[in-house]
Amino acid sequence: MKKKYTVDLAAQMAECEANYARIMQLLPDMDTVDQRQFAVDMAGSELQQFRIVVMERCKYTTMVDISRQSDPSSKPWTTAPSFSLRVYHDARMAEVVAFDQHRRLQAKYDYPNDNMYQRDEKSQLNTFLGEWLSHCLKYGQALTPVMTP
Repeated sequence: MKKKYTVDLAAQMAECEANYARIMQLLPDMDTVDQRQFAVDMAGSELQQFRIVVMERCKYTTMVDISRQSDPSSKPWTTAPSFSLRVYHDARMAEVVAFDQHRRLQAKYDYPNDNMYQRDEKSQLNTFLGEWLSHCLKYGQALTPVMTP
């Protein structure tokens, strides 16, 4: 009999806290700046341009989209990820709320399911976001000036 999947809330909260710190390094002036452009070295190919766009600001949260800038002349060797994040400033956390065309992600899924999501799909996406943001911080370069608060 398969063991039932249970959400590791402490681990997910730790990942979301780390993602908050990472996104705030990329966009420290999120409360006043609407977007930031940066380029990332994608393992030997040309630099790929990305944009972080603030979609919505509320008292305690900010909605942010991260996506690759489309360049018709560029032929990247891989598809770059596209994330939508909810940034919780009071809790100092950032979580994935959408990835590529996948929206309304649940904390856990039955398996198998119609969309073929893994049982811990949201946890995996938050971990992937952390890896992606870390890659951007390590191999990225700002294309617009960054003003730290």
